[in-house]
Amino acid sequence: MIVKNARAGYRTSELPPRIPHLFEWRSKSYWMVQKLDQKLPVANEYLLLSGGVREGVVDMDLDDLNVYARGTDYDMDFTLLVPALKLHDRNQPVTLDMRHSALGHSWLSLRLFDEGTINKWKDCCTIVDHINGTTNYFFSPTLVADWFYQSISLVLLEVQKKPQRGMPKVEKVERNGTIISVILGVGSSRMLYDIVPVVSFKGWPAVAQSWLMENHFWDGKITEEEVISGFYLVPACSFKGRKENEWRLSFARSEVQLKKCISSSLMQAYQACKAIIIKLLSRPKAVSPYHLRSIMLWACDRLPSNYLSQDDFSAHFLLGLIDDLQHCLVNKMCPNYFIPQCNMLEHLCDETAMLHARKLSSVRSDPAEHLRTTIEHAKAANRLTVELQWRGSSTNLPSPQSDAGGENQPDDRLAKKLQQLVTENPGKSISVFINPVDVTRPHFRIDDKFF
Repeated sequence: MIVKNARAGYRTSELPPRIPHLFEWRSKSYWMVQKLDQKLPVANEYLLLSGGVREGVVDMDLDDLNVYARGTDYDMDFTLLVPALKLHDRNQPVTLDMRHSALGHSWLSLRLFDEGTINKWKDCCTIVDHINGTTNYFFSPTLVADWFYQSISLVLLEVQKKPQRGMPKVEKVERNGTIISVILGVGSSRMLYDIVPVVSFKGWPAVAQSWLMENHFWDGKITEEEVISGFYLVPACSFKGRKENEWRLSFARSEVQLKKCISSSLMQAYQACKAIIIKLLSRPKAVSPYHLRSIMLWACDRLPSNYLSQDDFSAHFLLGLIDDLQHCLVNKMCPNYFIPQCNMLEHLCDETAMLHARKLSSVRSDPAEHLRTTIEHAKAANRLTVELQWRGSSTNLPSPQSDAGGENQPDDRLAKKLQQLVTENPGKSISVFINPVDVTRPHFRIDDKFF
């Protein structure tokens, strides 16, 4: 769900009610950053997502991120997209230069912007002088991230000097590549915010235009205007791209809308599969939770809606997601959902792809056991959180488990369903690739035969 907080200028996604002081704290911090050098838009609009960057809520590279553990380092995690440039005026010239980039990426030229904007951001641009005497300014993701980190650090240092009663306590500020990770203490809870400087656009990019021509699972459930209301450039480059110039297209705002159309049983399977791959495929980093999110969206397009809406098929969906991910690894092919011609695994070497495919095979041979192990890790993290809360404070603040124990953590009931499914069908490859002739009940596929 997206709601607009007019006073603070936020869009928040998928969030239950939170401690009121957090909005006030973020608003004040943003105002202080803007006040430093007036770079940020005076009237801005954030996108606040439930889950950190490590959870795959945006398509960012995870190699530069330090490892944080739920329970040990934080209790709840969020991603906050902060527009450094807000290009929402249809009359404003925009130059996305994709000539030097891989698909799904772009340079951003400020050449057609007014002199005031160029002067304001000149120190965050790489400069290219052309033979004809003209100068081009390319908005640099790394330089913007440098400026953003310095600005936030100054502001948070100032906030810490003058603590106010009831306001969150800054426990950690850390640079992770182009992301700034901030851990706030709110009573006995610790909240991790991955803050990402972005460029915000209204409308839809030409490179993703053909995607709109296809049939999708969300047709008739939400309007096209809701899906294509805008997109972002996030500070991440392609495998061979130039980090100082290349941005990645992000459709995080659209994904928030699409999530409304996904059944709870499929989301449960997705969260369980995500927890498994985060634990199992963390080294070497080749597959991220965002790849799994794309696979899930493709499955929604491919499979009949009456099958996906079944409440008790979460175990089938989990096995199907594992199968789909393994198929992607073996073929080194995972198309971006919004830009299908962009293969997100193109850079993967054969050795790494097969290593992860073999790991997934071990999961597939005993999925219930792997899921139980993952659940035990999640429960241990929650127990640690409860213990730290009990030691730290006796105030009646919302428990992080009330959020984490729902959608964001796997359920041991799913493990029991999974075990039953495997036990009752020994030797059968259970897959989400169901028999298209009969979708009224689950099928088990061995090669091309359905049972």
